[in-house]
Amino acid sequence: MWNEPTREQLAKLPKLYETEEIPLKDKPILLHFFIGSCDWFISEFDGEDLFFGYAILNSDTEMGEWGYISFNELKKIRILPGIEVDCEFFDHPLKASEIEEINIH
Repeated sequence: MWNEPTREQLAKLPKLYETEEIPLKDKPILLHFFIGSCDWFISEFDGEDLFFGYAILNSDTEMGEWGYISFNELKKIRILPGIEVDCEFFDHPLKASEIEEINIH
């Protein structure tokens, strides 16, 4: 994985279920994983492997959805000849509704 988030960055994410009462449109997004035309916007982390966030595969924003994402599985994704998942960390959380790609109904 390129630009793998540090322990310090991961510690800034809300714990899993901590934002359960926050409407989806207002969920805080601190991490964005991406490769090719796939994006994962991360809101919560269990501290070990499991994220909660919004996934968009193959640029299909219409079928994007909220769910659980394995950090270990993201780290294993490779596209030949050696392209890996990249990551950007937002210093200040963005609301899900502020991210154009996220389809808030």
